[in-house]
Amino acid sequence: MELHLKDQLFIVSGATSGFGKAITEQLLKEGANIIAIARGKEKLEALQKVAPDKVTIVCGDISSDECRQQLMDVKQDKVVHGLVINAGGPPAKTVMETSASDWDDAYRLLLRWKVLLVQQFVPGMIKNKYGRILFIESAAVKQPLENLVLSNSLRAGVVGMVKTLSQEIASTGVTLNVMAPGSHSTPAIDRIYKKKSEQTGIPFEQVRDTAIQQIPVGFLGEACDFASLAVWLLSPSSRFITGQTISVDGGAVKGIMG
Repeated sequence: MELHLKDQLFIVSGATSGFGKAITEQLLKEGANIIAIARGKEKLEALQKVAPDKVTIVCGDISSDECRQQLMDVKQDKVVHGLVINAGGPPAKTVMETSASDWDDAYRLLLRWKVLLVQQFVPGMIKNKYGRILFIESAAVKQPLENLVLSNSLRAGVVGMVKTLSQEIASTGVTLNVMAPGSHSTPAIDRIYKKKSEQTGIPFEQVRDTAIQQIPVGFLGEACDFASLAVWLLSPSSRFITGQTISVDGGAVKGIMG
């Protein structure tokens, strides 16, 4: 399928690992240009070497005001066609393990910067009558996950914001959607298995195997498969889809709206 992404410009945060890296690689295959954001300079430079004429890098923490200003300095007056809003999650904790500072940190990590980033870029997209904004969150927004109360709570806030804004600007040519991944073979999943292992005393490998057995399709997802759907949602072909939260979880969410 021709996705018509050649020479379009996309900003991808968390671009050197997991879903962000897989999406970046798929976009490059489609001929897109990328502003890649991540905290690790070496990995960013390695990514840029793959396609130096297509990849511009910004090294920093996207949740910080300083990094977002650096992003704007790099973007200059270029037209941005899409945003991939993606970052790691907070520590795995139960409700009673959390402190007030944990909740403050989770707000800054999972919600605050995303609102500010959208406010920076949506006006330009509306002016150009086109834009694709894709949030990478978690299946926890549909079915809360054990030991992840901070993620369960604040990511749901992101979904509420996305749904509201998608309605507010639905007629402008700008769409916003959320992808809600379940268990995938990425570094992020290990923190969940590690927490469960610490709680129960069950070896990490056994926790992991048991968790995989509970996925209806019987295996962990792969970032490259996830990215194929993400890139389609970032393309002109997805123009009739906005305000949606799409589970990519191997059938793990049990609700009929999953």
